[in-house]
Amino acid sequence: MKLFVGLGNPGTKYAANRHNIGFMALDSIAAAHGFGPWRTKFQAEISEGRLGAEKVVLIKPHTYMNLSGQCVGEAMRFYKLSPRDLVVFHDELDLAPGKLRLKQGGGHAGHNGLRSIHAHLGADYARVRLGIGRPGHKDHVSPYVLSDFAKADQGWLDDLMRGIADGAAALATGDGARFSNAVALRMAPPRQATDAKPKPAPPAHEPVESAADDNRSALQKLVDRFR
Repeated sequence: MKLFVGLGNPGTKYAANRHNIGFMALDSIAAAHGFGPWRTKFQAEISEGRLGAEKVVLIKPHTYMNLSGQCVGEAMRFYKLSPRDLVVFHDELDLAPGKLRLKQGGGHAGHNGLRSIHAHLGADYARVRLGIGRPGHKDHVSPYVLSDFAKADQGWLDDLMRGIADGAAALATGDGARFSNAVALRMAPPRQATDAKPKPAPPAHEPVESAADDNRSALQKLVDRFR
């Protein structure tokens, strides 16, 4: 069994924020794979389903970002899971918009949601880092992450969400390479081979007349040669 946690803030006010891209990822997985309806449990919204042979519980904490670890810890204890069974989807300032990276363990890099999970469970869990880019000045970080994605972002954001849904079953089985490849195919699909126009056939040569078929006289051949 796996626990997929998306980080974000609850409520319609924050729904389209860059900080809520983790919630968006779980919504895409739930919709694409026929998960059950969202219900309230563990101070969160949860939805249960299967990804391939693996049972997966999706969790969107309703404790706000800074207290995400409370509900994640509660769910982990209820299902008797270890941090190795946990995957957290979160926004990442240090990746360009649309980029995705997997990471196992490590620090929280100042992300308040990860910081809270670290405090409750330690660092030994997987993260799906979802790039949103970084504003020009550090003082602009808070308003930036708490602002909605721009209209210009919708194209890559839709592709990223579809890619995450495509690769979710691989992620649930621990096949990170296959998951990342599914996302990459959505973000930069292989170019379709265009139908090559057939090259024109070389002009047909006039048949060469053999010497045996040449009935001209020696004089006529000489005249024809100098025409």
